[in-house]
Amino acid sequence: MNALSPQFGLAFAEQPQTAPGASTRPPLKAVQGPAIPVGRIQLVQLRFQSLLTARMRILFIAAIFTAVAAAALLRITWLGFAGSAPTHSSLADRLLPPRGEITDRNGAPLARAFPAYALWFDPKAMGDGGDPLVAEPAEVAAELAAIFPDMDETETAERLTSGRAGYLRRRVLPEDANRVFELGEIALQFPQEADRHYPQGSLAAHVLGYVVEQQGGKIGMEEVLEERLSDPELRGDPVALSIDVRVQGALEDELRRGMLATDALGAAGIVLDVDTGEIMAMASLPEFDPNVVGADGAPNVFNRATNGLYELGSTFKPLTVAAAIDAGVVRNLGRDWDATTVEVGNRRIRDLKPKGDLLNVPQALIYSSNTVTARVADKLGTERLQQMLVDLNMNQRPFIELPARGKPLWPQNPDNRHTNMVIGYGHSLAVTPLHLANAYAAMVNGGIWRPATLHKLDASDVPRGKRVFKASTSARMRQMLRMISIYGTGRSADAPGFRVGGKTGSAEKPGKGGYSRRKIISTFAAAFPMDRPRFVVVAMIDEPRGTVASSFQRTAAFNAAPVVGRLVPRIGPMLGVRPDANRDVDISDLRYLVEKDQ
Repeated sequence: MNALSPQFGLAFAEQPQTAPGASTRPPLKAVQGPAIPVGRIQLVQLRFQSLLTARMRILFIAAIFTAVAAAALLRITWLGFAGSAPTHSSLADRLLPPRGEITDRNGAPLARAFPAYALWFDPKAMGDGGDPLVAEPAEVAAELAAIFPDMDETETAERLTSGRAGYLRRRVLPEDANRVFELGEIALQFPQEADRHYPQGSLAAHVLGYVVEQQGGKIGMEEVLEERLSDPELRGDPVALSIDVRVQGALEDELRRGMLATDALGAAGIVLDVDTGEIMAMASLPEFDPNVVGADGAPNVFNRATNGLYELGSTFKPLTVAAAIDAGVVRNLGRDWDATTVEVGNRRIRDLKPKGDLLNVPQALIYSSNTVTARVADKLGTERLQQMLVDLNMNQRPFIELPARGKPLWPQNPDNRHTNMVIGYGHSLAVTPLHLANAYAAMVNGGIWRPATLHKLDASDVPRGKRVFKASTSARMRQMLRMISIYGTGRSADAPGFRVGGKTGSAEKPGKGGYSRRKIISTFAAAFPMDRPRFVVVAMIDEPRGTVASSFQRTAAFNAAPVVGRLVPRIGPMLGVRPDANRDVDISDLRYLVEKDQ
């Protein structure tokens, strides 16, 4: 073949004759058709080379991406198996509050953390060693006092003049921070910090406690729950307490009213669920505001409800009678007991207001007879009376989560006959109001003692408790407590329709020289509704004085009992107990015992 296929457009000429020994390859023929310029061939080669280079670069970049993706996948897989999650911790720190939230049983916030501003003085803010302030310290202090009326202008001026760095104010509102910023003082700065805030103010302060920066929770549930509230894994879930903020507010309001009306030293109160031990409200007055507590603490942090030890007087009389009924010492409630003065050695026990020489047990409770109760305690004996008190845990600190818990003060010689008698009506043994609330719950709920708690409980978490009184004894005591509110010293606590039953107690406070006639503790311990008790209420007034509001009387019938009488109608509907005038405890078999001598 002399030429390439015509489709290529090229042809070759014949080769000339060669010398012997030379190559026999035929020479190229002359090109047939137009010749291709050499420049075009070079351009094709250049394009081919560029395309090849581009492909190689793409492959290189793809290889890099593949390697990075593989490395990332291997890293994720390793983290998954190794369980290390530094990114998770970082997100938790950013998204979760620095301290967990505390709520009441219905979810109302009681304590929460949120970002806040502070006012900080930095004398080195200018950085040139000159005056840290543009204006005079006194002028700046006056401007700050105009923004914050409660700020001490003189003290602030001295602080600015001293050149010491530090806080001028904590918890600055954004609008106030803007006003300070407009002063144009670079040395006044606004660091953002995590602040612990109590939306309800001083409400339930002794239950909650407070938080001190760098130290954690103090005195209340803030201290008890310190680890739980600070745990990064748990602080996102609020902790629900047993208290109801509505009931708490009503309790504090009525206690404050009773305290102020009698010019008393203080007050305490408890609302307790008799079937679960949950505390629906607990108050100690005077209170404090946890929002303004600093590292130095706060006044009035003493909790009278759980840490105060008092001889609670005649509120013990129903407990003594219940123990006597259980032991068979009191069988016939209609039997007359000697109500004259009791003489034991050189000691005498009298009634404040004698009601005759003979009284049966229901009458003795209604008239609050010391003499009859002392004789019942004497008949019961020291061993059985003390065992009842031990069964009610009155020999140890109250069962509650709070760190402030008072240890009962027992007499040095409780086996003494006279001591046993006076213990029977609430003297010589000092306990906390919470001890009393737990005891009354056991006396009216069928006889079962349960520890008190500030945690909201599910039905499955309610403790079984222990039996202290017989169920039949509990039923009898419900009748007699109701009779006291109808006929006796507890009449001012009888809220219509709520079937309140309870007992007053007025006890002189002991001192260095013996008991003081001028200082007393007035208490009313009650339960409602008595046909099916659900809640115990204890109200205590510390050192009330006779005033116009109390008819110039200091005893519990005129100050503590009215507190309960006003409180129950307020909190009953909140707790699911509505007034019903058609229901009550059947006391028909006991009524004639009370009325027979009237």
